Amino acid sequence: MAPTVAGLAVAFVLSAAVPSLAHQPGRDARLPTIGAAPAFALTTADGGRLALADLRGKIVAVTFIYATCADTCPLLTAKLAALGKRMGKDFGADVAFVAITVDPERDTPGVLRSYAQAHGARGAGWAFLTGTPAEIKDVAQRYGVFARKTDRGDVDHTFLTSLVDRAGALRVQYMGVRFDPNEMLRDLHSLLREGSR
Repeated sequence: MAPTVAGLAVAFVLSAAVPSLAHQPGRDARLPTIGAAPAFALTTADGGRLALADLRGKIVAVTFIYATCADTCPLLTAKLAALGKRMGKDFGADVAFVAITVDPERDTPGVLRSYAQAHGARGAGWAFLTGTPAEIKDVAQRYGVFARKTDRGDVDHTFLTSLVDRAGALRVQYMGVRFDPNEMLRDLHSLLREGSR
């Protein structure tokens, strides 16, 4: 789905307001710390509850998608699924990917289960989350994500993926879906090395 002018304007404002979105660390440079990652407790695709605090001790990538998205969300999910495979034994054990829907009215746990299965994003290391509209609106806003349902039923939303370290600190964010997966892999490994020092 092509972003609207309003969506692009919000994305521009967010990228200007949050300078930490762009980072260029050296190979051994420590990633910046933005602040405490916004907490959440939402419903999993299996019907349970998962809080960010439950993942303490792991590096967590938090992103926002919705299941009926026909273009950009599947691309982002595929990119993350490929990254998870490249992480090898660290994925699941030390690294988790969390995808939060921006369409909670339609994205029930069952719908998210089907979406995850269809896009190769199942198993240890993955969590797809939904909640009430109020819960989703709150967590999206606190992560800097704009989301608005269109007249067609699509959801215009900011594509923003955030890395949270083992201690629950927000370390870096990637705007859009065209970020370099090799850069994110380097950042994940950097955070893993921090935890092993």
